Amino acid sequence: MITMNMRTNAAACIIMSAVAGTSLAADEEEIAWTEGSALAVEGAGWPSESAPWTRLPDSARDDVRDPVWNLSRHSAGLAIRFTTDSPSLDVEWALTSDKLDMPHMPSTGVSGIDLYMRTDAGWRWVTARGASTKSNSARLIKGLDPEAREFMLFLPLYNGVDSIRIGIEPGHRIEPGPDRPEDRKLPVVFYGTSITQGACASRSGSCHVAILGRRLDRPTINLGFSGNGRLELELAELLGEIDAAAYVIDCLPNLNGKLTGERAVPFIRRLRELRPETPILLVEDRTYGDAWINEGRARTNAGNRAALKAAFETLSEDGVTKIEYLEGGTLLGEEATVDGSHPTDLGFVHQADAMEPALRRLLVEPDA
Repeated sequence: MITMNMRTNAAACIIMSAVAGTSLAADEEEIAWTEGSALAVEGAGWPSESAPWTRLPDSARDDVRDPVWNLSRHSAGLAIRFTTDSPSLDVEWALTSDKLDMPHMPSTGVSGIDLYMRTDAGWRWVTARGASTKSNSARLIKGLDPEAREFMLFLPLYNGVDSIRIGIEPGHRIEPGPDRPEDRKLPVVFYGTSITQGACASRSGSCHVAILGRRLDRPTINLGFSGNGRLELELAELLGEIDAAAYVIDCLPNLNGKLTGERAVPFIRRLRELRPETPILLVEDRTYGDAWINEGRARTNAGNRAALKAAFETLSEDGVTKIEYLEGGTLLGEEATVDGSHPTDLGFVHQADAMEPALRRLLVEPDA
């Protein structure tokens, strides 16, 4: 007889069950529902000061531009961690917009949910579901042995969540995920553009922000604002309100050399004033996939990078410490975007691969 340890066996069961997963049918057995907010919610920088499933505090409404505020209503980066011994898992989620997908991004990334489970090998993917309407329900897994497991459910990247609840079989338990260890409680905060927000990941958990959170096994906060990551001082003020393990500043795709030259130094200086000891990773823009043939895009890359490099040198000369610089040429490889700019899932893996060593150095973690 072949035997497997509990987690390996559980992972194998989940893979088989996830493939068989279907939309919730009317004749399914009774389900015990738990509101997502009653479990461990991660990715919210201001959990007690913001509306549920949003990314900026209510107090910021008059401080940021309307596009930033509207995008902050999207649930990008938010995740629910929980443990349960239920043999099956169901989910119901209601969205704030009927714009469920985009021409270059499926509903599984724009409006869907994405489930992972903790194993001895780390977090492993289980299953994902897209959205077909504003109100959705799905059976995620079934037929598991009744053993306690820890799950993480990622929420939509480009839609808002009005409500979400998780269903288990009656007679079983569901509880918030265990507390993070003390040395991994503080989040890594990412501030940036549509790429940071998650365009164009096929699933909400395949954005590099989520990938890095799983690899580093600590919370991450996604403050990517599509088309609007512009190094505005109002955002420096807001970032400074979060007690973070590190900040990743990745705004160049929404800027040009002139704006980068004007805004980078004041932004970083203000953030450093607010958080004198928190490490900062400054990230160049990714190389456009067609920059080799598109001279305009190549010039944009060159202008941005020259300006950011000059800002970094100025900050270093001024004595700003605990800041690292990541060059953009390492962020993407060939065949890694949908439009020369926004990464595919492969592109997001490349971005995570490029950022992980720098973050581990800043977080004083040994290489995996």
